[in-house]
Amino acid sequence: MEKILYLPTHEYIRIEGTKGRIGISEYAAKQLGNIVYVDMPEVDDEVSAGEEFGAIESVKAASDLFSPVTGTVTAVNEELENDPGLVGKDPMAQWIIEVELDNLDELDGLLTPEAYAELCANEKH
Repeated sequence: MEKILYLPTHEYIRIEGTKGRIGISEYAAKQLGNIVYVDMPEVDDEVSAGEEFGAIESVKAASDLFSPVTGTVTAVNEELENDPGLVGKDPMAQWIIEVELDNLDELDGLLTPEAYAELCANEKH
């Protein structure tokens, strides 16, 4: 069963079994605007929950990307290397990295879609 969870820093993870695809939320994509570069780790790199794994840059700003989970990178979205703007057009479909999760219990600390929507509503001015 597919499940989507969020970090307060606007990354999402779409869980399928013991793997998860990590990207940025629609809210984050709207805030960033025109995305011009995505810095991603390599396949087989380790990522840690709450730690930086890359960066995303737009015409307006640059933001660090944080991993919601600890695990090993099993894939990177190579389409973003040639066309980073794809992540801004459809952020929920254009994941950045795929990770094999080390500890499924880490998912308990993430935000549900409802809690994340509330967080975003509170951030709007």
